[in-house]
Amino acid sequence: MTSKAEVEDFISQRQYPVKYMRDLRKQLGAKEQNIKRLFLIILCFAISGCSNFSKVTPTGKVTSTSSPTAISTITPTGTAAAPPRPTPAASPPNTSIIGTPIPPPPIGKLYHGVYTGGGTGIGSDFTLNDLRSYEEETGRSAVWVLFNHNWYEGHEFPIETANWIREAGSIPYVRLMLRSSEEQNVEEPVFSLQAIIEGQFDSDLRNWCISARNFATPLLAEYGTEVNGEWFPWNGVWNGGGNTAGYGNPSKPDGPERFRDAYRHIIQSCRDEGADNITWVFHIDVSDVPNEEWNAFENYYPGDEWIDWIGISNYGPQTPQTDYWEEFRDGMNAVYPRLDALTANKPIFIAEFGVTKNNPLGDQAEWARAALTDLTSFRWPRIIGFSWWNEWWQNDDNPAHDTNMRLQDNPTLATVFRELVGDNPNVLGSLSSPDTP
Repeated sequence: MTSKAEVEDFISQRQYPVKYMRDLRKQLGAKEQNIKRLFLIILCFAISGCSNFSKVTPTGKVTSTSSPTAISTITPTGTAAAPPRPTPAASPPNTSIIGTPIPPPPIGKLYHGVYTGGGTGIGSDFTLNDLRSYEEETGRSAVWVLFNHNWYEGHEFPIETANWIREAGSIPYVRLMLRSSEEQNVEEPVFSLQAIIEGQFDSDLRNWCISARNFATPLLAEYGTEVNGEWFPWNGVWNGGGNTAGYGNPSKPDGPERFRDAYRHIIQSCRDEGADNITWVFHIDVSDVPNEEWNAFENYYPGDEWIDWIGISNYGPQTPQTDYWEEFRDGMNAVYPRLDALTANKPIFIAEFGVTKNNPLGDQAEWARAALTDLTSFRWPRIIGFSWWNEWWQNDDNPAHDTNMRLQDNPTLATVFRELVGDNPNVLGSLSSPDTP
């Protein structure tokens, strides 16, 4: 059995994308703890990327020079490409709800959103063509389009990206990534939770909030993506962990308590500037990593008075070489009761989900079919929507190890989405008012 030291040394010497490192760390943690339900614990580490196994490329990692578009003609041997479908017509976002959180869909309906990928893995360089290509395969427009606002790229509100998303008929979903680099599993040297709490970036935050307010139509926004995962610097591991004597309430773990206060500070900054068009998301991974009591996602929750929606990252295997296979349902069955107990009335949605093709342990299209069947049959009744992570990325120098979650590159997967999303009248491609039948 691989030892912890061997795995940590392997990880430290290779500049792999974050999601791949999560896979390795998750497998290691499960072996160490000898937990009976290995798949349940490792779920999101492979899954989560929950934010960014390659959504973000570690500093110094040479990314592939070939773009997702360049591989979009790849089809499985013997599989006929699906006939082209017309691109769904764009509908302007509903502006009648400005000043309030985005309403949940009507009973019996689900919102459909997407992360459409890009060329570098940093989460901010995608284009209208990426969105339209996905929508054409799906046969359904996206209510929201998810993207990163990395503060190492600039502190100003991402107005250019937000504008074209709105013009395309979708709501911008901004992941507010206060970090100084793409590097993962490291302490943040600039935008630390303590620095945010102390107001060191208040001027930039106020300007951001003013621009968001002046955008004047609905926005989704989050800070602390997959906060219960140690790969991001806002996780408690990097901010006091389970210690209780270094900050705030001596009965609460310092890391999660700092996060709660930092996120509240950001939200209050926008409230002070009248940015009431923002729906604020608390975004967790299905797995607490590290799997320690102090790191439970419940400890990070800012509170119902601060949060509008709760988002979940739930991934299957994210590389072809991942040595386990876990279904979407397994992670949901574990996390949903906890969320239901955490808050009684906040809408819950799947902020990110996906699985790679070409893993010999399972079939990508069938994984997606099972997930979408459960979602559209309301197996978890408080779920109001979902967003597929539609991206390709390179993991190392071997093309056989590339991760590919793009509908455009698997006609069978695209067929599943057309059937269960595009042709499903209960899946909405535009924002509806509460009184919409």
